[in-house]
Amino acid sequence: MDLGNKIVELRKKKDLSREDLGKLVGTSGAVIGRYERQEITPSVEIANKIALALGVSLDFLVGNVELELNDTLMEKVKEVNKMSDKDKDYVFTLIDAFIARNKLQTILK
Repeated sequence: MDLGNKIVELRKKKDLSREDLGKLVGTSGAVIGRYERQEITPSVEIANKIALALGVSLDFLVGNVELELNDTLMEKVKEVNKMSDKDKDYVFTLIDAFIARNKLQTILK
């Protein structure tokens, strides 16, 4: 999905008008509309502000990653990152177990 469509989709998900998003990032609704129609491309600084306002990573917004790292997930990742290496290993082991279980359930269906 291109940047313009991704902005539209995420903006609507957040129930924001173009004007609302424009105010959050320091521009106008008309400029947001031009980004959405891909008439112009936002600078990196503005794209980052748009990503923050929409609660996603800049990488997700511009299509570098498929996974939407929303605010809740990002907060959890940040908390895990603060843990000791030993505790991180425990968390990763638990996550790996759930992933393996999910894959197995998918295969068995």
